[in-house]
Amino acid sequence: MSSFKLKVLLTGAAAVEKTKLVQRFIKNRFAANYKLTVGVDILTKDVEFKPGEVATLSIWDIGGQQRFEFIRSTFYKGAAGALLVFDLTREQSYIEIRKWLTEIRQFSNENIPFVLIGNKVDLLEDVGEVIDREEARAFAEKEGGIYIETSTKTGINVDDAFTELTHRIIESRSRN
Repeated sequence: MSSFKLKVLLTGAAAVEKTKLVQRFIKNRFAANYKLTVGVDILTKDVEFKPGEVATLSIWDIGGQQRFEFIRSTFYKGAAGALLVFDLTREQSYIEIRKWLTEIRQFSNENIPFVLIGNKVDLLEDVGEVIDREEARAFAEKEGGIYIETSTKTGINVDDAFTELTHRIIESRSRN
């Protein structure tokens, strides 16, 4: 059984539920209260990306607040992949994704594998279409990533996002 250790970045604007996403993935639970991530939280989980093939993800949940910007670049070094999260109900969080992707590429790796996550898909029936989801999908693909919609509340597609990123990291390594 082979095993990989991979550093994965979890990034995006403040309050898009990055921490809830990683909590849902690791502990399979939804925390209703909002807790500000100060700088970075690091959590670990094993992902079986193929039968008998396990990757240990070291997930760096990076604070989205503006005031952490000056220290963020140090967290990006050595990253194998990234999850870029935005809130499907807040257009500004989607607009900021380009800035996050640029920042990650600048401080880690130009060709870093990534998954673009549109979170809070469970709220869309209440608020309607705020973001052009096809545009989000097209943007992710144009930039060499993939787009997945998740809900930290229901858990839909949360595991898939992490597993898909792991697949993409392993594939990109076998190509090099």
